[in-house]
Amino acid sequence: MDCKKVAENLYKAEKESFQINTISTENPDMTVEDAYQIQLENVAKKVADGEKIIGLKVGLTSKPMQKLLGVNEPDYGHLTDKMLLPEGVVCLMKELNQPKVEGELAFCLKRPLKGPGVTIADVYNATDWVAPAIEIVDSRIKDWKIKLVDTIADNGSSAKLVLGSKMTKIEEIDMRLIGMNMEKNGELLSSGTGAEVWGNPAAAVVWLANKLSQFDIEMKAGSIILSGAVTAAEAANSGDVFTVSFQGMGSVTVKFE
Repeated sequence: MDCKKVAENLYKAEKESFQINTISTENPDMTVEDAYQIQLENVAKKVADGEKIIGLKVGLTSKPMQKLLGVNEPDYGHLTDKMLLPEGVVCLMKELNQPKVEGELAFCLKRPLKGPGVTIADVYNATDWVAPAIEIVDSRIKDWKIKLVDTIADNGSSAKLVLGSKMTKIEEIDMRLIGMNMEKNGELLSSGTGAEVWGNPAAAVVWLANKLSQFDIEMKAGSIILSGAVTAAEAANSGDVFTVSFQGMGSVTVKFE
C-alpha cells in the first residue's frame, strides 16, 4: 500500500474537516506497522507546520473497546499544542466531523520515561501531577467505521484536549479507586472509577512507555499523557456542555458551538 498517499488524504481531511472512506477497506493488506508509519508521517507534517508535540494519548484501554475492535492491547496518538483547548474557550464544531467526549486522567511527567522494562513504580516516580481531562475524539473516517489500523493511522482518532486547572500530586490519590462523573448539559451521563482503565490508569502509561521503545521513542519531561477513557465516549453536538469531575480532584468543562 502507498502509506504516503494515505497519510496525505488523512492530513487533508483533518485540516479541512471532512471525512474519507475506511482506509482498511480500501487497503485490506494494511498492517499495524503501516498505520503507525502513517501516523508518524502526519505528526512530522504538523511539526513542519509549526506545531509542537506536547504529549501522547492512550486509547482502547477498556476491555469492551478492545473486544469491539478485536484487539488485545491499546493504541496511541500524538498531542500537539494546537490540539490543547484552554478551559473556557468554546470548541468549534466547524473544526470537527463527528466529535465524542471522553473523561480521563492526564499525567504530567517531571522526568523522562523510556522502555523497555518500565513499571508502574517508574511511572509514579516520573509523574509530577495528575489532573482531570477531557479528550475530544473525532474520526476523519466516515461514520466511525473503523478497525484498529484505521484509528492508529488517524492519530488515535484524537482531535482536542482540555485540562482541568486543579493539579494533584500522584501520591495523594489512589487512581484505582478515584471516582469520575461525566455530565452533559447538567445531567449525569456516566460514572466509573480509575480501575476501568486497565486496573490503574498508570498501567496505560506503562504500556505506552514500553510500546514506544519499539520505535526508540522516549517520553520527555513535561509531557502530558492522556491515560484513556474511564467510561464510554459520548457524542457531542452544537450547544452541548460537558463536565468531567474526579472525586477530590476538581472538574473540567467544555462547550461546543
